Amino acid sequence: MTTKPKARKFRIRRSTPAPQARTGAPTGAPTQRAMAPEHPATDVPTPDAQTDTAASESRRGQVSSAREMGSAQTIDEIRKEGLTGRQLRMARRMAQKHGLAPTSDFDAVRLLRVRGIDPFQRANILELVATDGRPQATPEDTSDAAAGGAAPNQRVQLPQTMPMARQTLPSTDLSPADRRAEEIMAIQRDIGRRRRRKLMLLMSRLMAFVMLPTIVVGYYFYAIATPMYSTKSAFLILSADGGGSGGGLGGLLPSQFATGQDAIATQEYLQSKDAMLRLDGDVGFRSHFSQPWIDPLQRLEADASNEDAYGLYKKYVKLGYDPTEGVIRMEVSTADPAVSAEFSEHLITYAEERVDELSQEKRQDAVKTAIESLEQAKADRRAAQQMLVSLQEGSILDPEGEIAGIRSLIGTVELQMQEKQLALSVQLNNARPNRAKVAALESEIQILQDELTRQKARLTEAAEGGSSLASKTAAIQMAQADLATSDLVLQSALEAKRQSEVEANKQVRYLTVSVRPLASQDASYPRSFENTILAFLIFSGIYLMISLTASVLREQVSS
Repeated sequence: MTTKPKARKFRIRRSTPAPQARTGAPTGAPTQRAMAPEHPATDVPTPDAQTDTAASESRRGQVSSAREMGSAQTIDEIRKEGLTGRQLRMARRMAQKHGLAPTSDFDAVRLLRVRGIDPFQRANILELVATDGRPQATPEDTSDAAAGGAAPNQRVQLPQTMPMARQTLPSTDLSPADRRAEEIMAIQRDIGRRRRRKLMLLMSRLMAFVMLPTIVVGYYFYAIATPMYSTKSAFLILSADGGGSGGGLGGLLPSQFATGQDAIATQEYLQSKDAMLRLDGDVGFRSHFSQPWIDPLQRLEADASNEDAYGLYKKYVKLGYDPTEGVIRMEVSTADPAVSAEFSEHLITYAEERVDELSQEKRQDAVKTAIESLEQAKADRRAAQQMLVSLQEGSILDPEGEIAGIRSLIGTVELQMQEKQLALSVQLNNARPNRAKVAALESEIQILQDELTRQKARLTEAAEGGSSLASKTAAIQMAQADLATSDLVLQSALEAKRQSEVEANKQVRYLTVSVRPLASQDASYPRSFENTILAFLIFSGIYLMISLTASVLREQVSS
């Protein structure tokens, strides 16, 4: 009589489901199946086990096998049982004890149940606790222990040697996770190698196009360049305009509006080729900069043209005008400090002469018109005086006195004639007038009448071969009036000339040197550090501009 094996009762302890984070293996970890040798005594055939080989052989591409689908469904069912984290850890430890390779704690429960082992049976739990902390015995070790007479569960106190027949080397096959990690490391190494190569190329380009030219420029400024000594001076142009309220002192106060044009004109003259040629003729500007001990970049060739010398002149003679203060600042640089001071003195002398010429022209322009007017007034008065003299010489010296004498004589004759007429009237009123007296009175009256007529004729009638006294008097009076007018014009011209001279004196410009040129003891140029930094910035900017242009063109061509 056959007896049926009693079905094992699984006692499941239900509790709240543990979170996924407390499981033995994290979610998404790479799966690795290590199939341990199965013990026939403990294996229980199941439908999933029977179809495992067929499902593995029928797997193609991304299609999941029936076993995988069943395993997923079983794991979902185990999740619904609400196992605790402690139970899941015990299941994983038990699976490792039996040589299984679960992918998660729930998979460990599934694999143990497939093998017919209840991970939560009391006996299995006690066995797991009893063997905790001891090395697990493999089937080979168990057989060796049995052959040696030792129990499988006997604790080994001393270290044991590993048998030589066992394969202890790691497998050469890599898991997908390790292979992926190795590929990632290879990509990272390749990226790092590319970055190092690009960095080396960048450093080489910077060294070739930026650092090396900067080093060459710095070497020139520090070791080769000839030191230049600069002499600084400052001068301003003052106006003698006394229009301000400061009296005599106000005439010496500078005015930027009055002297701005003069200062600009003086500055332009000092920076002109004319001033350079004059300086070269006086103190030898070209000969100084043509000396052989000056470095080639700053030296002027002996047969250089005036344009080359003028370019060097503008480089080493710098002038600036401050319109707020009216000051002209000049800096002259040469290879010898004494020569620099000498050049500055000569240039200031040229500026003074130029200012004097400008003010002299202004004064001459202001007085020239007044002088011409005065000369014309003098000529007109002289002509009027000559006319009056010629009239007086042709007739009488004093026509007015002559006319006054004639008028006085006419008045006397008229008075006498009136007296004679009264006496005649008295004689005629008598009954028997005296004929001799009457005849004498009538004769006197006739004589007086003739004299009166003759004197009046002298005033109004022209003499033979000449003009009348009245016309001569009128001509002389007109000549006298012209002479008086000429006198007034001449006086006005004299006043205008005097006023023009005063105004011209107000327009006088004075060049005052506020800072005298003194020879310097230390070289001012070249400024080695500043020029080296400037060269570095220039080369860096050029390289950056070329690099950006090349990258933009490369991007445009590639697109």
